[in-house]
Amino acid sequence: MTQTQRIVVILLALSILAGVLTGDQLYYRLIFLWALLLFGTWIFTKTSLRGIKVFRKARFLRSQVGLLFEERYEIRNTGSLPRLWIEVRDNSSLPNPRASFVISMLGGHESRSFNARSRLVERGVFQLGPTILTSGDPFGLFSVSQTYENDDVLLVYPLMVDVDSFPNPPGLLPGGDALRRRTAQITSNAAGVREYVPGDPLNRIHWLSTAKRGHLMAKEFELDPMAEVWIFVDAFKHIHFGKGSVEISTSIDLDWRRNVKFKLPPSTIEYCVSIAASLAKYYLQRQRAVGLVFASSGLRVLPSDRGARQLNKILESLATLQPVGEMPLEGIVEIQARYMPRGSTVVVITPSTSETVFRTADLMLRRGLRPILVSIDASTFGGPSSPEKVAMSVELLGIPVCSVACGDNLSQVLSKGVSEPEKLRMETG
Repeated sequence: MTQTQRIVVILLALSILAGVLTGDQLYYRLIFLWALLLFGTWIFTKTSLRGIKVFRKARFLRSQVGLLFEERYEIRNTGSLPRLWIEVRDNSSLPNPRASFVISMLGGHESRSFNARSRLVERGVFQLGPTILTSGDPFGLFSVSQTYENDDVLLVYPLMVDVDSFPNPPGLLPGGDALRRRTAQITSNAAGVREYVPGDPLNRIHWLSTAKRGHLMAKEFELDPMAEVWIFVDAFKHIHFGKGSVEISTSIDLDWRRNVKFKLPPSTIEYCVSIAASLAKYYLQRQRAVGLVFASSGLRVLPSDRGARQLNKILESLATLQPVGEMPLEGIVEIQARYMPRGSTVVVITPSTSETVFRTADLMLRRGLRPILVSIDASTFGGPSSPEKVAMSVELLGIPVCSVACGDNLSQVLSKGVSEPEKLRMETG
């Protein structure tokens, strides 16, 4: 019982007591007034949300950390009676809950709409909803709530930065033979023709064969004989430090459209994921075939491929990656290295300070792979030690090393922070 309800009930009880003791008609009229107020407001509240419909629509259900997410709400009164006030509250699982909105004097057969915006500060999958509507009587005696479920899910990609240059593997002809693998991508290697299938782009039509056979024929392509790029993200749970979230101001003022610089939370796993996403974008923009490997709740291997679709697959995988892996980096490389073509570039992203990093790099070299180490300095995230000794020993093998510390500008560090020893010279793009 609310305080207002207690006051009305007390007044009703006092009126009844005074009426019984004095017999004055005034008190009987007050009894009728307080009883009518309680009963009338209760009936009013029970019917205040009847005929109310909620519609919410997001323009995009995929976004990126640091960007604004916007939804449009529409509250529609399908009844003929007006509604005095309706509070709209969003119970989404987004890390920064949005404030509730109050709509006043919603007339019969009238609708009201508004936009809700929030800054995305965490990657992952978030449920959009449910939406809770609350209304009540004008005196605040009673309130009623109704929940509207929503099946939409928002996928938030990790933060990606622009990389100007990074060790870029040159083309390779393993054994002197081309890679006899069909691909949906358009490459310089035409493998033959086939019948046209609805949905094939017009630039794949082979007009000479079409003229000879009298019906549309499309060209087939093979993968270019270029080295693949594999990105390994170390998700071993015992090597990551820092907190996984960041708190920023959620207030959206009149200049909300202006770009806001977003800083990664001081967490090694967030830096690893952001670097992996940025490098995948960098290589795919240069028409390289990129694969992804990590072991979180289970071993995840995304086969190498090219194009925007592959980038979406990589970002989807990285969006839910958490540092809960039971398998160390050395074990993952030992399993997957045997399936990688010789000459492939392997980008290893890890905050580990263990000597196993050196053994892992040596193993990749002996298998004909070209490793690149991106070392996250865990000591700047609250970790026990710095990976400086490990990085120096890896450099002695002639392996490029990029060191990243907490608070570094990833775009600048990845573009200019790769050391290329004399023993191994790799082309930079």
